[in-house]
Amino acid sequence: MEGLTRDDPGPLLFAEGLIFCKGGVKLITLEKKKEIVAELEQKLKSSKAAILADYRGITVEEVTNLRRACRDAGVEYKVVKNTLAKIAAENSGFSVLNELLTGPTAIAFGLEDPVAPAKVLMDFAKKNKNFEIKGGLVEGKLMGVSEIKTLADLPSREVLLSQVLRGFNAPLTNLCSVLQGPIRKLVYALKAVQEQKQAS
Repeated sequence: MEGLTRDDPGPLLFAEGLIFCKGGVKLITLEKKKEIVAELEQKLKSSKAAILADYRGITVEEVTNLRRACRDAGVEYKVVKNTLAKIAAENSGFSVLNELLTGPTAIAFGLEDPVAPAKVLMDFAKKNKNFEIKGGLVEGKLMGVSEIKTLADLPSREVLLSQVLRGFNAPLTNLCSVLQGPIRKLVYALKAVQEQKQAS
């Protein structure tokens, strides 16, 4: 280990777990690893969807744009270390994710809307051919790439809610019109009777 610096860590330090940062590399302490695992566990348990992707080959600018799109959609995007993500998946009861945790991995968490992360990542993948969706968890169920694509094609949560409300509202509007019809006819009849009495 003699002669190794933060900027030139050497092969021995890579085995211990590293965080790459501007200006070099720093070790991840055991406590930091535990924090990361606990955070991932919590996100896996509380998210409506967790979509995994291989981010290999995308530029810093592209990642920045993706993070912005995720933030705007209420999605949290995290680059994860597979070994820590596997521990978190096991601990949270989602060991089915382990088969997707190979190669560079990023996870988009949809805390409230299961469609949002799929939509954001699929839109990004269409514009960036190097970005590859691996699959994910939606409402606790493992989904493949084709299912994620189908999910991404669904309308957003807000649009679906407005469609449901519109569906509830239409019968009520029709009912009001139907109920107002006889009342309107009664008013016209009473007015006609009143006019006849005034004329005679």
